[in-house]
Amino acid sequence: MAAENSSSVAEFILAGLTDQPGLQIPLFLLFLGFYMVTVVGNLGLITLIGLNSHLHIPMYFFLFNLSLIDFSFSTAIIPKMLMSFVSRKNIISFTGCMTQLFFFCFFVFSESFILSAMAYDRHVAICNPLLYTVTMSPQACLLLLLGVYGMGVFGAVAHTGNIVFLTFCADNLVNHYMCDILPLLELSCNGSYINVLVIFIVVTIGIGVPIVAIFISYGFILSSILCISSAEGRSKAFSTCSSHIIAVSLFFGSEAFMYLKPPSILPLDQGKVSSLFYTIVVPMFNPLIYSLRNRDVKLALKRPFSGISFS
Repeated sequence: MAAENSSSVAEFILAGLTDQPGLQIPLFLLFLGFYMVTVVGNLGLITLIGLNSHLHIPMYFFLFNLSLIDFSFSTAIIPKMLMSFVSRKNIISFTGCMTQLFFFCFFVFSESFILSAMAYDRHVAICNPLLYTVTMSPQACLLLLLGVYGMGVFGAVAHTGNIVFLTFCADNLVNHYMCDILPLLELSCNGSYINVLVIFIVVTIGIGVPIVAIFISYGFILSSILCISSAEGRSKAFSTCSSHIIAVSLFFGSEAFMYLKPPSILPLDQGKVSSLFYTIVVPMFNPLIYSLRNRDVKLALKRPFSGISFS
């Protein structure tokens, strides 16, 4: 309440992606379709992993949580975004805006660190296969998951705390389809270099630490794969990592492009398009990437229908 009283702005207006009337309905249908694919894909993968006991291993434990994060991430962003296409003014209260910002940051950080946990899992599976069940025990997996969500809370509290105490004097039009960090900072009257520095440090932790962990893991993985004598063995080892590499490239590439460049190099209008990738496209593609390129998942999908016969 103190934060809200410190600002004369009681609500914000989300500008959305475009103000061209002819594009509103087509974009609404497009992103509604994206959201439906995201929901079906991620909830389908969650259900599939939950119901198939042979998928109850560390790799799919982390994939289960990745799908849960992606589903929640898209649900925190897309429904409110769809409102901007069908309403004249997409209004969100100050409290609602800060809540969306909190969950947005929480899921971004959680996804960053769950991807690094998945890289570590692949590293152990390929480099130390004989010790895999011991190293990736249920207790170890649970500790990794607590670390993932702990970093999610850290990122959400740091970013939201950095923004919530700013003063927003007059203009309440957020040049975005969601309550993101940089558009809100641009609207503030008393934002300083300290706020920008906090954003840069927290984002660097959220992107830099997982990327370093992923690079180290894949450095060990690559050295182990090169030591495999048979081409078939090397191909099999690479195939177990291919889905994860694609997911990492999509997520961190778009996120780094958005946040690790000065606003003068990347204007907010271009930033909106860039942020579409990690807020909408990545959560939609992840279940497709992991189901279409994963033999175990494809077998699990076929199993419910294998006993069905048609006369």
